[in-house]
Amino acid sequence: MDWLTPLIFAPLVGAIILAFVPSKQTETIKGVALIIAIITFILSLFVYAQFDKLGAGMQLTVNVPWITSLGIHYHLGIDGISLLLIVLTTVLTILAILSSWRSITEGVKGFFVSMLILTSGMIGVFCALDLFLFYIFWEVMLIPMYFLIGIWGGPRRVYAAIKFVLFTMFGSLLMLVAILYLYFQYHSFAGVYTFDMLKLMQMPIAINPQHWLFVAFALAFAIKVPLWPFHTWLPDAHVQAPTAGSVILAGVLLKMGTYGFIRIAMPMFPDATATFVPYIAILSVIAIIYGALVSMVQKDIKSLVAFSSVSHMGFVMLGLFALNQEAVQGAVIQMINHGISTGALFLLVGMIYERRHTRLIAEFGGLGKVMPVFSAFFMIVMLSSIGLPFTNGFVGEFLILLGAFKANVWYGVFAATGVILAACYMLWMYQRVVFGKVTNPENEKLTDINWRERIILIPLVVLIFFIGIYPTPLFERTEPAVRQVIAHIEQTRQAKQDLERIDERTLALREGAGLSQKVTEKGVTR
Repeated sequence: MDWLTPLIFAPLVGAIILAFVPSKQTETIKGVALIIAIITFILSLFVYAQFDKLGAGMQLTVNVPWITSLGIHYHLGIDGISLLLIVLTTVLTILAILSSWRSITEGVKGFFVSMLILTSGMIGVFCALDLFLFYIFWEVMLIPMYFLIGIWGGPRRVYAAIKFVLFTMFGSLLMLVAILYLYFQYHSFAGVYTFDMLKLMQMPIAINPQHWLFVAFALAFAIKVPLWPFHTWLPDAHVQAPTAGSVILAGVLLKMGTYGFIRIAMPMFPDATATFVPYIAILSVIAIIYGALVSMVQKDIKSLVAFSSVSHMGFVMLGLFALNQEAVQGAVIQMINHGISTGALFLLVGMIYERRHTRLIAEFGGLGKVMPVFSAFFMIVMLSSIGLPFTNGFVGEFLILLGAFKANVWYGVFAATGVILAACYMLWMYQRVVFGKVTNPENEKLTDINWRERIILIPLVVLIFFIGIYPTPLFERTEPAVRQVIAHIEQTRQAKQDLERIDERTLALREGAGLSQKVTEKGVTR
């Protein structure tokens, strides 16, 4: 049975249904959006249950001719990496909708329609195995997120939305050019046109074109991550976006970049990947340290969390390009962990913003006395973000650092400083917001979080401790896929090295034969 198609399009169908609900019926709109999000989550659980954790290849595949004259297929499939990201997406969508229950008061229908369309696009990216289909879903995500930031965002929302679109579109156009090159190159190789990722990965590509193609895809994905120095759109987008937009942006959209690397760029261009490892590793280390240092001097809590994402995603990128089992496995787990922890941080920031309408750290202090339940949740999520043992953040960061030291000691040394700096800026921020005296009279009037807000946070806290204590279910489902990606890269590189050795030996034999012939000729002449 095809489970992926209903999973992808259930939110889109929900958005169409909402379009026919009168705009004045705001409670009905919210209720329908929440029901659709819950249905999508239940479908993702069915997919999770159907998934064979021992399988390394693509599962639950659907491959139907779509535009046959152009070789375009409706080709879907998932592995352990995409499976976990899909479940994360459906969980965060429910929580993002719940977080917007009271904060979104204008354009309610448009907001929740945009949220559901965005969800379809995100899930579609994780399921697509046809590059044309992948590109469509990739672009579909752009439109609703633009509206979420540009309409329901903060005072500088239009600037942030346009900046987000321009950066993303630039990367998308480069990726489109690379996709078209692969499309025509495969026709020259096999005599047929196709956008099928799995077939394109089997096509031999010369090293020079590989480099250019890798750069095109890498720029598109690096902007999405965002990897330093392509990160400048992120703080503006995060700070200006509504709470739900920030949760989805940090929790899922940033993972599109790292997912693109491990799904397309790395396995499709293995030789170029090996060539660019030191460059991307250096950029990743810079992102880790830079993001942490800039976070330390932020005056706005949301801006601090936004820059911390640059640092955390730098860890993920370093893990991917360490190219060993431990680091790549840790990077995949950290993609999930970052979505949980940073998504929770943005939810918490949104809760105090709804009460005070400010996010400046200096405006707070002593919240532990007036909002003890909020402060307890905040502490757990903050400790998860800095990677305290027995929380989810520790599992991913430990594996990444282990793999980084294995690949290059200096990568590990510099990346480890990011862990120390993260503890500095997070603990210092928590101290200023939660501890001390209640110096601002406005803070004395604050009410603690209600049951709706607690219901939003409880699932994330449960996941924080569950993954931190027992990460085996995640490892079991991602390990075969990670091993296959690394093996594919190593086998392709090894095959090329073997061919190069054969060519060198052949050349040496020819040169030796020529030398022997010259010696023989000289002997005969004498």
